[in-house]
Amino acid sequence: MTVNGIVQILSVVGLILLIAIPLSGYIYGVFTGKRSILERVFSPAERGIYKLAGINPAVEMDWKVYLKCLLLVNLVMMVFVYLVFRLQAWLPFNPDHIKNMPWDLAFNTSASFITNTNWQNYAGEQSLSYLSQMIAIQYLQFTSAATGFAAAIAIVRGIVANRSTTIGNFWVDLVKANTRLLLPGAIVFAIVLVGLGLPQTLHGAQTVQTLTGTVQTISRGPVASLEAIKQLGTNGGGFFNANSAHPFEDPSALTTLLEILAMAVIPTALVFSFGRFLKNRKQAVILYSVLTGLLLAGAFTVYAAETAGNPILHDLLGISGPNMEGKEVRFGPALSSLFTAVTTAYTTGAVNNMHDSLTPLGGLVPLLFMMFNLVFGGNGVGLINIIMYLIITVFLAGLMVGRTPEIFGKKIEAREIKLATFGILIHPFLILVATAIAVSTHSGVSSIANPGLHGLSEVLYAYTSGAANNGSAFAGLSGNTPFYNVSLSLVMLLGRFLSLIAMFALAGSLVIKPVIPESSGTLKTDTFSFGMVFLAVVIIVGALTFFPALAIGPIGEHLQMMAGQVNH
Repeated sequence: MTVNGIVQILSVVGLILLIAIPLSGYIYGVFTGKRSILERVFSPAERGIYKLAGINPAVEMDWKVYLKCLLLVNLVMMVFVYLVFRLQAWLPFNPDHIKNMPWDLAFNTSASFITNTNWQNYAGEQSLSYLSQMIAIQYLQFTSAATGFAAAIAIVRGIVANRSTTIGNFWVDLVKANTRLLLPGAIVFAIVLVGLGLPQTLHGAQTVQTLTGTVQTISRGPVASLEAIKQLGTNGGGFFNANSAHPFEDPSALTTLLEILAMAVIPTALVFSFGRFLKNRKQAVILYSVLTGLLLAGAFTVYAAETAGNPILHDLLGISGPNMEGKEVRFGPALSSLFTAVTTAYTTGAVNNMHDSLTPLGGLVPLLFMMFNLVFGGNGVGLINIIMYLIITVFLAGLMVGRTPEIFGKKIEAREIKLATFGILIHPFLILVATAIAVSTHSGVSSIANPGLHGLSEVLYAYTSGAANNGSAFAGLSGNTPFYNVSLSLVMLLGRFLSLIAMFALAGSLVIKPVIPESSGTLKTDTFSFGMVFLAVVIIVGALTFFPALAIGPIGEHLQMMAGQVNH
């Protein structure tokens, strides 16, 4: 590591905070009905949408109706984009004559993007028409992010309400998340990206003659618009197979900086918005401090591991220095390491370097972040996961000090604990069971490109990425097979919606409870001591559930590397 690299990482994290704090006030104002200076722009557009869709924005929903609307519209959108993928060869805006997607790949892609996972078992420039990129991929990148955002806001309303029965209107929250946050942000960001060199065109691939006299076909398309919402919506699905390592998606260190900021600002702002909803900004500061500590620990671990290099290469070939395999020189080790940590901490899944080429400890960090699934997390769902762990922490801390579990003025009883526990445990269950099935079947093992412990890490990473709705990959695994397309689709869908169902039920249980005034017996959650207990619970739960798998994956691989053993 170098001082310059350390300063780079700290500076970017500081910029995230500077943007997130004012953005949190804006988000809070939008979802509490406060008028903004852009009301004359937003309100007429939203009224037009409500009228066209037959929505009554004044109707309040209980948690069951809210959840029913969320699930139904996501099902309809998934079916719609599946049909687009299956019929794209006969639809317009297909200048490169891309063929229809096979059924299993179309199912995997539609499940991936409806869940905000954006796992890609295809090369975008070879498998998708421009129409598919725009009305299927980009469309879901807006709506899936808005869905998670709306869910988080509704659940927070359930927590802070005092003897209520309703948690808002799903359609209004979905529309506002798009019209007042994602769309304006994506439009501005796309314009900036075009100015920095990203293509935005409907013309087909360009055939050129190189300086050496050979002919090369250069893919292009509406890249900037997809890249903007890909990062801002914590989506991660790239226009090109190389994702943000491709020079048309991420041409410079400046665009990488902007993409890191875009991934991080909304989930970080939501933590501070949560504090505003609670009327307790200190609570937000505690959560931010703990989560940022985890983020920095992960980023510096990746940075240290990658700059230390591979001792086997030094001993066998005399090659010393940082591990630059799979990294773009224009970004360097520091920004590549921070990008790796941020894209998995915020469950985005975009990559500007090859995660499969990371050192074992470097690859351990993104795996851990996805296993924790709450280091800020994606738009909305990250905050939901944080709330689940807060409830479990309050319950455990209350037992240790002999106090009745209570959080944010609401008593925590058996029903809430069961729902929060289910929401937390469904994540490791999906990962570990799916991984075990894959490595015990011929269909699962036949797709592994690398032997030994790294091959296990590739499978473990795939299902962890799917369950966490992240989408990044150890690309040595050939995932475009019926087995992986179907199994990953099921993991992504269950990982997204089962936990949401549990948390909506929990919000429905809390919303009807009265807010109890704070007393001397109240367990305070806005202290650094509670923050440390929260951190310990997260680490202990992660260690108990995932350590055995990690021990025979990246940890074992690291020990092999340090012993000078070549993986086989």
